[in-house]
Amino acid sequence: MNSLDLIREFLKDRLDVEPERAALETPLADLGVDSLMLLELMFEFEDRYEIKLSSDLKTPVTVGEMVSLMDGVIAEQKK
Repeated sequence: MNSLDLIREFLKDRLDVEPERAALETPLADLGVDSLMLLELMFEFEDRYEIKLSSDLKTPVTVGEMVSLMDGVIAEQKK
């Protein structure tokens, strides 16, 4: 499962957001993601990929920024 699929699955399960609404340019707030929900998504990401996110990461605003953040962390962890 890639990062975008994980985000879409999370949004569908938690907020009943249809996957096609989670386009890369869509603001997370427009999908109902508040700061608490963003933390839950980050924890889900950590659990799924068995990694630890740094506490100083830039807070993503859009789905695309979240995908980039996740992909960057995965790539860094694989080094």
